Amino acid sequence: MIGYVTLGTNDFQRAAGFYDALLGELGATRAMEMDTFIAWATAPNTPMIAIIKPFDKQPATVGNGVMVAIMVDSRDKVQALYKKALALGGKDEGAPGERGPGFYAGYFRDLDGNKLNAFCLG
Repeated sequence: MIGYVTLGTNDFQRAAGFYDALLGELGATRAMEMDTFIAWATAPNTPMIAIIKPFDKQPATVGNGVMVAIMVDSRDKVQALYKKALALGGKDEGAPGERGPGFYAGYFRDLDGNKLNAFCLG
């Protein structure tokens, strides 16, 4: 149902490096790229995560309560993605752990303060 999610950035090159490395952990590569927009995907015609310079030329800001959730297929991948985000300079928002029956997740913020999580079911 979701085609792509965009995350605003104020430092395009820094954000591009962060997401190249972070999403590379999942096998994602740049699927679309323009001067103000880069989107990563794991395969053609699959959901994408993108960074963007705001169209209105105003500074990018973080949406309070907004979060991008990245589904993976194992707890090991949740832990690996969470650790990679922190190693790249991301900030902890909740270490990987059981968040309810059958829901395992780790939460972090990217270099611009956007909140993400990696999660698996089961």
